[in-house]
Amino acid sequence: MPQHPTRLVIASRESRLAMWQAEHVRAQLALLYPQCSIEILGMTTRGDQILDRALSKVGGKGLFVKELEAAMQDGRADLAVHSLKDVPMDLPEGFALAAVLEREDPRDAFVSNHYASLAELPPGAVVGTSSLRRQALIAARHPRLVIKPLRGNLDTRLGKLDRGDYAAIILAAAGLKRLGLPQRIRGLLEPEHSLPAAGQGAMAIEIVAGRSAGGADLAALLAPLNHTDTSRAVTAERTVSKVFGGSCQIPLAAFATIDGDTMRLRAMVATPDGARMASAELSGPAREPAELGRAVSELLRAQDATEILAACHQQADAADAADA
Repeated sequence: MPQHPTRLVIASRESRLAMWQAEHVRAQLALLYPQCSIEILGMTTRGDQILDRALSKVGGKGLFVKELEAAMQDGRADLAVHSLKDVPMDLPEGFALAAVLEREDPRDAFVSNHYASLAELPPGAVVGTSSLRRQALIAARHPRLVIKPLRGNLDTRLGKLDRGDYAAIILAAAGLKRLGLPQRIRGLLEPEHSLPAAGQGAMAIEIVAGRSAGGADLAALLAPLNHTDTSRAVTAERTVSKVFGGSCQIPLAAFATIDGDTMRLRAMVATPDGARMASAELSGPAREPAELGRAVSELLRAQDATEILAACHQQADAADAADA
């Protein structure tokens, strides 16, 4: 009989969505290991604390995970649950993703109290988003709209919309559905019009590589929670993002779907203003996601993706200089 731990501690951000995700993983683990006591260690990360500046300007994705990793490193927690799109492409040395859970709806959601779609918004209407990817895609299709940054957890963002700060906001559909708020979604943006971010809608479990809990190998304990198709899809997506130095500082999208043994991967890079954009699509064996990701990356490179990303960094540097 394999050895099972008597106690596990899950590190999580304290936002309502993050705690829902941690509770979801706790429930799954409780079914697998009913004799195990499973606790949640709620933490506030720097990403949660810094709300007055765009995420791309204050350190990017890693701001949401560093404190959780520190808790695992020093033994206060055994595992951490993340929204995968918040996880940097390169984990710190010694850490590993032990499982990727089955994906929720990966699409972007249009949320507004007065309008049914982006097309219905009047010229000059203010749309809120925290994502350069969404900013670029909206600017390219709807140049008459004004796009402004939107930070904070999901409830904070909805509160800013309800207060009238924005005519509409764009959020991940997965978060709204997980928190029982599907009624706030006025419309779903299909991937053809708003290609999702790498890993959007998926949850991941991070551990210290090689760590055990109560004598049991953590990676082996968590393996039953891994969803093969989701894991393969996000591997392809994150491969594209990694090739181009994926971070919150560049508008990049990558989205894979699987039909039988075949994976279809679509990807896009753009300048934040949507003026320059490259997109690529390719299908290949689902069992070779990283290879497909690299192949799509080469197609993007052939469309001047590297030059587009250089223009992104120039625009970011110019914006930083203007803010200084």
